[in-house]
Amino acid sequence: MSTLWSDHIAGLVPYVPGEQARIPNLLKLNTNEHPYGPSPRAIEAMRAALTDDMRLYPDYQALDLRRTIGDRFGLAPDQVFLGNGSDEILAHVFNALFLRGGRPLWLPDVTYSFYKTYCRLYAVPHRLIPLDEDFALRVADYTGPADPEPAGIIFANPNAPTGRTLTLDEIAAIAQAHPDSAVVVDEAYVDFGAESAAALIGRFPNVLAIHTLSKSRSLAGLRVGYALGHADLIAGLTRVKDSFNSYPLDRVALAGAQAAIEDEAWFDRTRRAVIDAREQLALDLQDLGFQVLPSRANFVFARHPGRDARDIAAGLRETGILVRHFNAPRIDQHLRITVGTPEQCARLCDALRALLSA
Repeated sequence: MSTLWSDHIAGLVPYVPGEQARIPNLLKLNTNEHPYGPSPRAIEAMRAALTDDMRLYPDYQALDLRRTIGDRFGLAPDQVFLGNGSDEILAHVFNALFLRGGRPLWLPDVTYSFYKTYCRLYAVPHRLIPLDEDFALRVADYTGPADPEPAGIIFANPNAPTGRTLTLDEIAAIAQAHPDSAVVVDEAYVDFGAESAAALIGRFPNVLAIHTLSKSRSLAGLRVGYALGHADLIAGLTRVKDSFNSYPLDRVALAGAQAAIEDEAWFDRTRRAVIDAREQLALDLQDLGFQVLPSRANFVFARHPGRDARDIAAGLRETGILVRHFNAPRIDQHLRITVGTPEQCARLCDALRALLSA
């Protein structure tokens, strides 16, 4: 702690990302990275962008990429917002949409832990709404009368770390119940089996869907995310962004993202491979005695009723396999396991079989 810090810094509890270990023959199943590489077209586009033009600033409006993304969802460019990864977009969302006269932000008690970090950073009042005993979000908890009305509502769909989903009708019910509150749907994993709330934007100007290229587009190292919503919501985010950093995406990122979005064939083939591997992994874990929640993400959330989750994670680490254990209320006996290739999933299950039989 330094006497030179701003007053609020000592009270912050930063988000802790998954371990990035340097272990020989490491199998990294703890940070939900895609097991297959990005589109070859994206890699080639990024190489081609490394020219003398790097001395020039990128297009701060990123109009070509916004137009391409908008076309994919039937939206105009002014309904698309870009950021340096979806986490940066979330930071702008908390600043731009959730500081409203002391009204609380509503969010699930078990969800992406960065939301609580941003609440502390921006001093956003918030209300944690418990998931049910099966870790499902109860829509009725978000649609009843409220006094005061929430400043906004945020949840991940599929949820992280549980992998569970809401239907579009359920999301629409929440948005309809609170027309004066932004309903922000974090869709980092939506391409692995859920429906995007982007389909609701024409009906509900309070809905904002946030996507990332880190998961289904296999570009976690590039740091590109985007939000989709009514032009008024996007304008508010843009005002915050341009008060913070007018150039969040560099020339290489813009080129790679453009090519990745355009390569639908690679996207569809590799995401389907992950979906197939997820279904098989869930079955294999169940055969090993694990209880596995239904998932529509690129991970599964599982517990073994006879073994401590922390001990399992530690035992796997000794074999060079990382999975995510959360030391948090309600979920400290669960493991979040990223779906790998079939070969990687088989290695995981072999290690678990040996660990559980010891």
